[in-house]
Amino acid sequence: MIEYKIATNDDIELLMSSRLEMLKVVNDLPKDYVYDDVIVNASRDYFLNGDHVTVLAINGGEVIGCASMSFMWIMPTFSHPTGKRAHLMNVYTRSEYRRQGIARRMVEMLIDETWKRGATEISLDATTMGRPLYESLGFTNSTENMVLTKK
Repeated sequence: MIEYKIATNDDIELLMSSRLEMLKVVNDLPKDYVYDDVIVNASRDYFLNGDHVTVLAINGGEVIGCASMSFMWIMPTFSHPTGKRAHLMNVYTRSEYRRQGIARRMVEMLIDETWKRGATEISLDATTMGRPLYESLGFTNSTENMVLTKK
């Protein structure tokens, strides 16, 4: 039976292993890829000190899925009176567990937690594979945002 839990700092090793596994899969890296200390240490620091919530899906003591919501605080506006917004990221399920509703359950848990924390908007960057799930949960395309990426 799959267990779903909101991770705490006590789960740091599970958080790190799932994060590094997910990065290998989505970036098509070899299984023996060695990460730079900068990304490992920054990820660990974020999990321990960042404003986020992460849900883990665990089967038989192994993490088989994870999803995170990062929170940010902006100047309040009429559309976002609390100034609290959230960004859904790192939604990942191991390939052999996909299409079983695991990602949906994790994302629904994060959405519920996000509204409880007073956020007024959730954004995300969707892959082609993930788009149908997000649309079924009510996410829509946005024409409001533009992005500048440091080169």
